[in-house]
Amino acid sequence: MEIVDSLPRTFALDPNALAAVKNRIASGDRAFDAPLAQLKREAERALGEGPWSVVDKPMTPPSGDKHDYFSLARYFWRNPNTPDGLPYISRDGEANPEIWTIPDHKKFDALMDNVLTLGLAYYFTDDARYAEYAARLLRVWFLEDATRMNPNLNFTQGVRGASAGRNAGIIETRELAQVVDALGLIAGSSAWTENDQRGMIEWCARFLDWLLRSDLGRQEAQQRNNHGTFYDAQVIALAFFIGDDATARKFLERATSERIPQQIEPNGIQPLELARTLAWHYHVFNLQAFFRLASFGERVGMDLWNFATRDGRSVRAATDFLAPYVAGKRWEYPQIAPQEFGVAFFLMCQAAVKWRDEKYLRAALHAPGVNAATARAWIVLAIG
Repeated sequence: MEIVDSLPRTFALDPNALAAVKNRIASGDRAFDAPLAQLKREAERALGEGPWSVVDKPMTPPSGDKHDYFSLARYFWRNPNTPDGLPYISRDGEANPEIWTIPDHKKFDALMDNVLTLGLAYYFTDDARYAEYAARLLRVWFLEDATRMNPNLNFTQGVRGASAGRNAGIIETRELAQVVDALGLIAGSSAWTENDQRGMIEWCARFLDWLLRSDLGRQEAQQRNNHGTFYDAQVIALAFFIGDDATARKFLERATSERIPQQIEPNGIQPLELARTLAWHYHVFNLQAFFRLASFGERVGMDLWNFATRDGRSVRAATDFLAPYVAGKRWEYPQIAPQEFGVAFFLMCQAAVKWRDEKYLRAALHAPGVNAATARAWIVLAIG
């Protein structure tokens, strides 16, 4: 593997960190052996999964077109007070297994995760198999006429008896940011052609237009919790990818004028996430969205990592609130399901890098149930 003197075109992931690690590996540095081996294991597994298509589902959306993405609201259940169970009613934090009868959500999650895994594995190893399969997954889901997804979310998180689709479903495509980064990681491969790239730019431009102009997109933009934060992050990722830096900057500026002031208290609590029955999950989840905004800000010289309002509302305050709970302090707020720490571990590692403060790394290393030795954080954040 050769030393590289160029940076990958990534936005959520730090291109400088990725290039630094790639060059250290190429130079024979063994510091990343364990996480690299784990990444390759995950990439080998991904080679045996998919490809997936939005048209492969047993139910047809109200449009009559299986190319339209279709899903059901996660926390809605049959109504016990009506003969036919309709309309479904909300039970916050309790996932209804009926949602999996329509597989689009699960398939798209797998696609978004696997193309990033394959993209990273290709970037760090130069193994063409990984880029070739990532390209195949992307073509089937986004580009090929027989299997492609229409660039809209008109029928996401529908509620039986009430709504064919809701703005809340837009959060299901939040990891398009991973797809965008994966595209940057495989861009140097012959497996991904200029025609493929043009097709993805066109698809993303049309989907971004839907996010910005549709009624559902505009409703989601107004949400003042994790839905609004991830909406902004999704818009920014797509805008960067298609070269619309003006839109990206516009939505990044909302972080300082709206998102941080409205969603984070001076003590770091996120009150709208605290009100949920899964308060731990949603605190971490929304912080992940804020970290993504801060990472995007770096691409245009905007420092959201160190931004604070006059009364101390900031991404760092939200991180400091969570850090003791990652390190083992008992969570005393609502959480009706077991706590998971994988995302929190990564965020604490990223915090240690961005603020150059080892207290966050110490917190990460105490996170329960995380195999720190093989964690992807080391290799994508250049820790080691």
